Amino acid sequence: MDSITTLAQCLEVAANDIRRNAGSSARIAFVSGNFNVVHPGHLRLLNFASECGDYLVVGLLGDDSPGALVPANLRLEGIQAIGTVDHALVLPATPEALISVLRPEVVVKGKEHEKNFNAEKAAVEAYGGKLIFSSGEARFSSIALLQRELKELNLSAIDRPTDYPARHGFDLATLSRHVDQFTRLKVVVIGDLIVDEYITCDPLGMSQEDPTIVVTPIKHDLFVGGAGIVAAHAAGLGAQVDYFSVVGNDETANYARETLRSRGVRSTLIADDSRPTILKQRYRARGKTLLRVSHLRQHDIGRELVEQMIGAMATALDDADLVIFSDFNYGCLPQVLVDAVSEICASRNVMMAADSQASSQMGNVARFQGMHLITPTEHEARLAVRDSASGLVVLADALQRKCGAQHVVVTLGAEGLMVHSPRCPSNGLETDQLPAFNSAPKDVSGAGDSLLTCASMSLAVGASIWEAAYLGSIAAACQVGRVGNTPLSRSELFQELS
Repeated sequence: MDSITTLAQCLEVAANDIRRNAGSSARIAFVSGNFNVVHPGHLRLLNFASECGDYLVVGLLGDDSPGALVPANLRLEGIQAIGTVDHALVLPATPEALISVLRPEVVVKGKEHEKNFNAEKAAVEAYGGKLIFSSGEARFSSIALLQRELKELNLSAIDRPTDYPARHGFDLATLSRHVDQFTRLKVVVIGDLIVDEYITCDPLGMSQEDPTIVVTPIKHDLFVGGAGIVAAHAAGLGAQVDYFSVVGNDETANYARETLRSRGVRSTLIADDSRPTILKQRYRARGKTLLRVSHLRQHDIGRELVEQMIGAMATALDDADLVIFSDFNYGCLPQVLVDAVSEICASRNVMMAADSQASSQMGNVARFQGMHLITPTEHEARLAVRDSASGLVVLADALQRKCGAQHVVVTLGAEGLMVHSPRCPSNGLETDQLPAFNSAPKDVSGAGDSLLTCASMSLAVGASIWEAAYLGSIAAACQVGRVGNTPLSRSELFQELS
C-alpha cells in the first residue's frame, strides 16, 4: 500500500511542478516515448506538438521500458536540449498515469499509432482532452542549424559528430582503414550519363521592356554528372571502375568519353540514335542558380540496346565486388535490364546498391529489389511506398520491407540522413540519425551521388552500415563544399579523417 501511495504522491508532485511552471492559463501539450536517439522525425513531432499548446511536456519512458536502449539520464539530456520542449521528465509510471493526474489539454502521438490500441485514449477522454495523431510536416527546418550557420566564422568547415561513433563502437582510425581498402575493389556502375554545364553570369539588372532579369555569360564549365560522376567518384576513391551507359551521337558524348578516361574510368557508352547525350545547363550568378535548361529524351532504351548492354557487361560482372545502379529515370535502366543484372549479381553474390532520383522526373527506388543499400531522399521514399503521413522510421521500415533491401539510408537535405537497418542492429539500435556535416554547402546537387558511392564502397570492404553512413556523410560534406561535379579523392577523405 505504501508503494502505491508513494507512486500517487510522486505523480501529483510532478503534475503540480509542471502546472506551476507552465502557469494556470497555459494549454499543456504532452508527448511520451523512449527517444533513444533524437532524429528529424522526433523533431517534427515535437515541433508539431509545441504548436498544439502553450507549454510542451515530454515524458521519457523508464529504462525498464521495451525498446529503451540508452540510459534515461542521457535520453533526458538530449530532450532537454531541444528548444521547443518546455519541460522533460523520466516518467515514474505509465504515460496514462501521469496524463490522468496532469490532465494536459492535448496529447500527441505519431501518425503510425493511430490504428493501434492506445492506452492514453481512455485517460484523455475521461477529462475531455484531445488525443492527436501526427508525425509533423516534412517542411520542418532546424532552428539550431540556422543558428549554427550564422555563428560559425568558417562557413565551409565540416563539423563531424562524436556521439554517433561512440554509440556504434568505431573511431576515425577504423574508418581510415576501410578507405585504405578501397583500392582492392572492382566496381561496376550502370546508369544515365549526364553532362552538366555551369554558365557563370554577370547580372546586369532588370529589363526595361518587361520584368525579366538580364545577365551576360562570362564563364562556361563542363562536368560529367549523373551516373558518370558516381563512376568517377569510385575511381577517385581508388577502385577499378567499369561504367556502362547510353549516349547520343554528338560532341557532348565525346567530351564525356574523354573526361571519364582521364578520370581513370573504363567506360562503355553505347550510342542511341533516338536521343541526345543528356546536357543540363545551369545559369548561375553570385553563387545562385537562376535557371536550368535540360536537353534530353526520357524514353526507355529498346530491347536491342538492352541486350547489347548486358553483353557488354558480361566480363565486368564476372569479377565485380560491387554493382551500383545510379538511376536518373531518363531511360538507361528499364526494368528488364535492372532485373537481368540483379539476377546475375545475386547468383554470384555480388553486392548491389541503388539510387533512383525523382526530382523533376518520376522514379521508384522500390523497383530495385534485393539491394544491399538504397539511398532515397525522403520524397523518393514516400513516393515508393505511397505514404505521405507516417513518421520517418515507419517510412524507412515500410520501404525496406517492400524492396527487400538490407540497409536503407534516407537523406534529409539540411537535416542530414537517417540510417535504418533492422537486419544489422548496433547495440540494439535499428535506426540512427546523422546531421549534415557541412552546414553551409555551395552546391548540393552532388551530395546524394557522393554519399551513395562512398557508403556502398565502404560496405563492400566490410564496414558496418553505421560506419558506411558516417563515411558517406563525410564524402557528401566534401562534395557540397564546392560548385560542380569534381570527383572525390581518397586524399580528401584521409584529410577529414585525420
